[in-house]
Amino acid sequence: MDTKHCAVDGWVDAIPARGPRIGTATFDLIVRPADIEALADDALDTVVTCTSADPRITHELLNGIQPGDLLRVTGTLVQPLAPGEPARLTVDALEVLDTALVPVLRDMVMDRCGDYCVIFDADRDQVPVFTALGQWVGLADNPDAIATLIDVHERVNGGDA
Repeated sequence: MDTKHCAVDGWVDAIPARGPRIGTATFDLIVRPADIEALADDALDTVVTCTSADPRITHELLNGIQPGDLLRVTGTLVQPLAPGEPARLTVDALEVLDTALVPVLRDMVMDRCGDYCVIFDADRDQVPVFTALGQWVGLADNPDAIATLIDVHERVNGGDA
């Protein structure tokens, strides 16, 4: 088995997950070659499967890292046993080089719009709207229609939320 201590820069592919052993975390890192312009347009990225048992790194992976974050990970790289399998890297140092532009929403997010509450669901375009006191206002067809729904509600109810 060929191993090498190295540093690798790449993007997080998906939300890091708890590893197979207690106190570990695992994630896939997408790595592009430095000379990407010299490669064919259909050249595949390299996937490096990363794991860490360091409590500080595991905490950061499970609580602060999002898909699209650019990381530099340092550790012991184990080459794949068979072609097509991902390389495995045991991470002992982690540095966030850049964060994703837009944070990834979890399944559902509740947000406040003044005296109103809205619930965004990643699986639906429609947005339920309530007053801050829990009174049903209505269902906006999409996030852009929330303001219109609130305006209508305030006109009908004399500005009372």
